[in-house]
Amino acid sequence: MRHQEFEPPEELRDTIKCFWYNIRDFGEQQTDFEVVPDGYTEIIFYFGSLSTISYGSGLQQLPSPFMMGLLNQPVRFYTEDRLEIIGIRCFPWTVFDLLGLPSGKGGVHIFEHPIATLQSSLNELVIAGRINHALARIKEYFLNIRSGITTSSMLFKAGVAMREANGTMPVSEVAASAHATVRTLERNFKQSSGHTIKDVSALIRFEQVRNHLWWYPDSNLTSLAHELGYADQSHLSREFKRYSGSTPGAFARKSKKRKQALGDDFVAFIQA
Repeated sequence: MRHQEFEPPEELRDTIKCFWYNIRDFGEQQTDFEVVPDGYTEIIFYFGSLSTISYGSGLQQLPSPFMMGLLNQPVRFYTEDRLEIIGIRCFPWTVFDLLGLPSGKGGVHIFEHPIATLQSSLNELVIAGRINHALARIKEYFLNIRSGITTSSMLFKAGVAMREANGTMPVSEVAASAHATVRTLERNFKQSSGHTIKDVSALIRFEQVRNHLWWYPDSNLTSLAHELGYADQSHLSREFKRYSGSTPGAFARKSKKRKQALGDDFVAFIQA
């Protein structure tokens, strides 16, 4: 497996966290893997085979690109052979405005948008191994569409405050940081992201726990709960299981095994 992340140009940093590329050979047998929630929305271009469960009709082949909205539980995907992914990790309060789409809830979003016209040229570049050129093509596309929209400074300030506080800041303080009333901020945030500030903050905080347990699986959970603003260890454990489907201890044990197999790179999208 190879995973790389790339900083966006300065003009895109208020809407996009990073661009990333991942490649892995899963072998000839169909393999499943899990995506664990975090506080971002991802636009996913993939090259290979990728399916997910479509309730009532078995596996559904996904189009490329598709969107991974905010999750409240893990999502399972299925693939085989070689899979390459170029992802655009976006802030959930900016991605729908950036694409000019109505906001929606979490999960896998199949959407129609002119960005899909990039798939053919990106596929040619990926096949040729010209990943840097493929990323440059995507960056150019987003720079062009970003220049045509006006982003909300209120939402930007709120997002910065939420991220800097690792999701622990009360809504009233987020509103104060954004120089807005709670009611105005909540209304605009929900309209742009499809979620409340409280929901997104909880995911950001879960993401911090998840990442910490990946790097330091032997961490003391009581200390970690205090550090990240949970009421106690039980509160942390309940929230962690709510989003991941497993206890912090079980996740930490799996992390040790995954690091032995995959190295130190933590890839939230692929949890094989």
